[in-house]
Amino acid sequence: MAGENAKRFSTHTAVSGGSDGNKNGEKKDLWSSMLDKATSAQPLPKKNILLLGGTVNSQREFFESLASSELRRTFDRNGYKMPPVANSFALGYAYYDVLDADQEDTLARISLHTLASPAPSFASLIRPLLTPESIPNTLIVILLDWSKPRKWMRQLRQWIFLLRTIMPELGPECEATMEEVMASWKDRGRGGGTNLDGTASGPPNDIALPLGPGEWEDALGLPLCVVCQNAENMEVFEKNHGWREEEFDQILQFLRTVLLRHGASLIYTTPSTPSQLPSLIHSSLGIHSLLKKSPLKHNVIDRDKIMVPPNWDSWGKIRVLRDGFDVELVSKGWGIDLIEHPQKGPRKKEDGKTGGESADQGESDDDEYDDGSEDGDESEEPEGSTVALYESQVRDNDESALHSASKASQSTKLEVETMDTQSFLAEQAKALEKYRQKEEESSRDEAARSKVAKSNNYSSRSDDDEHGYYDGEKPSIELKGLEHAIGPVQFNMGGIQVDADDMVQRLRERQTNQTGNAEGEDVGEDAGEDVAPLDTEKLQDFFQNLMNRRGGPGK
Repeated sequence: MAGENAKRFSTHTAVSGGSDGNKNGEKKDLWSSMLDKATSAQPLPKKNILLLGGTVNSQREFFESLASSELRRTFDRNGYKMPPVANSFALGYAYYDVLDADQEDTLARISLHTLASPAPSFASLIRPLLTPESIPNTLIVILLDWSKPRKWMRQLRQWIFLLRTIMPELGPECEATMEEVMASWKDRGRGGGTNLDGTASGPPNDIALPLGPGEWEDALGLPLCVVCQNAENMEVFEKNHGWREEEFDQILQFLRTVLLRHGASLIYTTPSTPSQLPSLIHSSLGIHSLLKKSPLKHNVIDRDKIMVPPNWDSWGKIRVLRDGFDVELVSKGWGIDLIEHPQKGPRKKEDGKTGGESADQGESDDDEYDDGSEDGDESEEPEGSTVALYESQVRDNDESALHSASKASQSTKLEVETMDTQSFLAEQAKALEKYRQKEEESSRDEAARSKVAKSNNYSSRSDDDEHGYYDGEKPSIELKGLEHAIGPVQFNMGGIQVDADDMVQRLRERQTNQTGNAEGEDVGEDAGEDVAPLDTEKLQDFFQNLMNRRGGPGK
């Protein structure tokens, strides 16, 4: 029994010891396999956007339109803020993570490299960003602004010139990678490849459709997207500057024709209006949601919501927008601009520095550097230039302002520009003061005339009083008015109504006759003597006798 127990114990000890050794070995192999799987897992995809053009503010608006929807539920929920945009000096940088539809899984991380000036000196900053590994995951975005649409063709040409100076210096390996990228992009949405939303495209049997006229004739080696910001200014041009619908269509036709040569996409954006910009950018970078498909929808009808995906446009679709547009001429002229026109960098300003070499380029607007859009020397453009043709058919803002000023004088204008309240009241106060002064002057003149008339009337009455009678032929206006007011003066003399005025008039006539007869008789003898005055005492006695009569003539 003792031997069996010892044997059983030794056997148990040996087995237990052997099992412990196997368990430790299994645990070691399990952790190593898990670590190996974690290290061999697929890393987070990294995508790059090379943002060209615009200003500090417009570049930030572009970044926020892409990143705000992605970061709202992640960074804000954890108390973090959106990553800042460092774009105030030369080459700027920012980044954000693209989340899936459920806001849980991270699909990719996008690095945003910004550059606001096409100065050739900045080419050395862009070259390190383009490597054989980064080229397949890089998208070029050019920002244009609707505040100055007449500059668009020159700005596009400047940026393409800058890219063309960089591409040949990248080396043969990068050139081969870019050719592969362009070959795959030409097949997207056309057959033999995939659409931007990741779905299969084209007819069966993977037969790729041939390219149309004017398509992919000037491939840049990288996919291109043009974003026209602040499309709300189109309404301002229409209302204040008299732009018409055909002018907006013409600008769109020029853009679509030029971008068709580079296989580029086009979109109009408004800060306060949602757009397909995030879907277009993410699809162009090959980022697709695993939970929700969001296909891109072209839009060439709504003028402020234009969206033209790559490989969708054609000459036929451009002609349909507005009759009379020569697509072939514009496309050929753009090729002339890119080949025959000498490349011009930003000209030096008065301080001896180019606008692109400014340390703080972002705080300036589009005019911080001279990109040739203000030189006005359209005669320097080669014959058949699209830039010259575009600028001859698109009105400048100054010309639009003159046009609106001429319309201001027309009565058909609906809008009326009001004057500032204080300015209006100041002008009215001046007008009232002038009116008051005129009234005072007219009152003074009227008083002076009245005073002169009264003095004349008084002097005429004084003259009549001196002679003892009034002029019967020309009585004054005041005397006539007085007579009319009080009527004739009458009194009762012995039962007889006697008119005093008539009586005085008769006495005057009698005296005149007597005086005339006396003068006629004594004209030879007493011509120099005075006429005897009227004997008033006899007259008084005569009237008194008449009043004292009591009986008739027979008494």
